[in-house]
Amino acid sequence: MRHPLLAVAALAACLLAPGAAHASASLLLVQALNGLQFGVLLFLLAAGLTLVFGIMNFVNLAHGSLYMIGAYLAASLYHWSGSFLLAAAGVVPAMLALGLALERIALSRLAQRDHLEQVLATFGLILFFNEAARMIWGPSPFYMGVPEALSGTIDLFGIAYPRYRAAIIVAGLLVALGCYLVIHRTRLGMLIRAGAANRTMVGALGVNIGLLNALLFGLGAVLAGIAGLMAGPILSVQPGMGEPILILTMVVIVIGGIGSIRGAFCAALIVGVVDTVGRAFLPLLLRAVFERQVANAAGPALASMLIFLLMAAVLACRPQGLFPVKNGG
Repeated sequence: MRHPLLAVAALAACLLAPGAAHASASLLLVQALNGLQFGVLLFLLAAGLTLVFGIMNFVNLAHGSLYMIGAYLAASLYHWSGSFLLAAAGVVPAMLALGLALERIALSRLAQRDHLEQVLATFGLILFFNEAARMIWGPSPFYMGVPEALSGTIDLFGIAYPRYRAAIIVAGLLVALGCYLVIHRTRLGMLIRAGAANRTMVGALGVNIGLLNALLFGLGAVLAGIAGLMAGPILSVQPGMGEPILILTMVVIVIGGIGSIRGAFCAALIVGVVDTVGRAFLPLLLRAVFERQVANAAGPALASMLIFLLMAAVLACRPQGLFPVKNGG
């Protein structure tokens, strides 16, 4: 371990050296954009999960598995057709059908059960989907190439940024805009917001809650599948890939407010940027105090803790989340 004051002084000298400040600013901008891209993927998962939990009052641990299946289906369609657009066009109806079938066969039977039984049942679905993925696609990682039209880099704010990651940000923001318009400008959205506020009253007014639940679950499955489609070219598609991101998704909906699309969007971007920037810069900061190997090992671990510290701080100040559904969803 180095002397803290000397190490910090050395780090400051390096940052103030000619060209270092510009390089640091460029690195920060790149990591912030990467965090935005990660946050967009988290929002696609969190939007469906927060609606299912907020309206159906259903704890669905298998939501991450839908993300995994969407990635596998997209990769398979891409390898079969050679077209990313055809893969995207095929994933949406396939995930909608899977979501509706899963809700009808399994989840509708658990709607009136307590949360512990829902957790146990959907954990069983995680095991089922993971083993099904291994049987169909094999245990080895399955790779999906970046579309040729979106390969290379673009000049973004004076830096070279991967074109595909920029496309993820744009597509995710468009999906978020579409979700906002559906939730706030359509009759279905009115029913969704009313159901999130008072599900019993909506049912008493004659709304078919069963059909609404099925549509919500199907929409959540589609959004999870789109997230898997977007993540496929930049991640290895493999069994079990849905569990790590499910944990972050749950953190997002807790921070944003359960049942709130606006909260899910804002919290997803915050979590994505904090996680990505923390993983990039914490090791560099720790090198000012510790040896390189120690800093490289401790940095990512501390960055992972930042997300949960952020959640704890939000819950301490606002236990209902940043944007609770009673404030407009």
